[in-house]
Amino acid sequence: MGRKTSLILTLALVATLLVAPLAAEAQQAGKVYRIGLLAAGVPLPHVVRAIAGFRLELQGRGYVEGQNLFIEERWAEGRLERLPELAGELLRANVDLIVAGGTPNALAARKVSATIPIVAVGATTVVESGLVLSLSKPGGNVTGVTAHAADEEWAKRLELLLEVAPRARNIAVVLNPAYPGVAVTWEQLQTAARKLGVTLQPVEVRSPADFDAAFVALAQRPTQALLVVLDQVVASQGGRIIDFASTTRLPTMWAGVLGRGFVEAGGLMAYSASLDGLWRQAAVYVDKILKGARPADLPMEQPTKFELVINLKTAKSLGLTIPQPVLLRADQVIQ
Repeated sequence: MGRKTSLILTLALVATLLVAPLAAEAQQAGKVYRIGLLAAGVPLPHVVRAIAGFRLELQGRGYVEGQNLFIEERWAEGRLERLPELAGELLRANVDLIVAGGTPNALAARKVSATIPIVAVGATTVVESGLVLSLSKPGGNVTGVTAHAADEEWAKRLELLLEVAPRARNIAVVLNPAYPGVAVTWEQLQTAARKLGVTLQPVEVRSPADFDAAFVALAQRPTQALLVVLDQVVASQGGRIIDFASTTRLPTMWAGVLGRGFVEAGGLMAYSASLDGLWRQAAVYVDKILKGARPADLPMEQPTKFELVINLKTAKSLGLTIPQPVLLRADQVIQ
C-alpha cells in the first residue's frame, strides 16, 4: 500500500469517527419522546413550581415540549385508589417513561407495567415497600430520587420543634397509616421521642373524609404541638390543618418534601429535602434513561439538599420567639 493510499484511508477513518457522533446526535434529535407524569395529589403551587424546574432542566438538556418532547399529566387529587387507573391511561398513551411523584404513584405504575421505565421522585421507604431491591441496585424497572437521606431526619424534626416550643411534651402526629412504609416512620419517631422525653399521639387519617373527626379528637387532647407527616392525603387537607393550628394556637412542624409550601401558606416550620432539587435530580435520570440507560443499573439517589423553612409571621401570631441559632440555620425565613 502506497503512502498516498494509506493517507487517504487514515483521513477517511478520522472523518468517519468525527461524523458518527454527529449522525447519532442528529438521530437523537429527530426522536420524539412522550413522558407520563403521575401525581397522587392536587397541583399545589409549590408542586407546580417544582415540576416547572423539572421541565427547565429537561429543556437545558435539549428536550423542547411540543417539538421532541410531550408530557402527559395525570393527577389523582388525593384519591389514591385512582392511581392504577391513571397509570393505565399513561400506558395506553404509549409513553416512553413514567415519572411518579411519591411511593404510591411508583407502586401503581409498576403494577401496570414491569417493563416501562419508572422514575420515582421523593419516594420514601423504597426498599421496605418493595419498590426496589436496594438503593445501590434497584433491579427491575424503577429508579429515581428518594425523599430521605437518613433515619435521623425524624429526630431532627422533633429537636427543631422543641427548640421553638420547649414546653411541648405531648405532640400530636398527623399521618396516614395506609401510606407505604409509614410503620417504619412511626417507629423512628417513637425512638426519637423517647430520647427527647416527649409523648407522641397518633392522629390517623386515611382519606379527606377523616379530617373532621380528627380535628374534634385533637381539640379534646392535651396537645402542645403538631407534627404533620405529609403524604398526598394529608397534603390535600393542608390548608385546613393550618387553619386548625392557628385557631388552637399550636406550633406545627411539616415533615415531607411538600412542607415548604405549607409553611409559605402559614404553617410554622418545615425540615425536608428540597422539592425543587428532587425534581431537577429526577430530570437528570429521565435524560439518562431516554438516552438508553436501564433503570435497574441506576442507583436510587438520595437528596443533595435539605431545607429548614420558618414562618416568623406565624411564630409571632403564636407568641413564639424563634431562637437565634435556629434562625441562623434556616434556609428560608418568611417575614
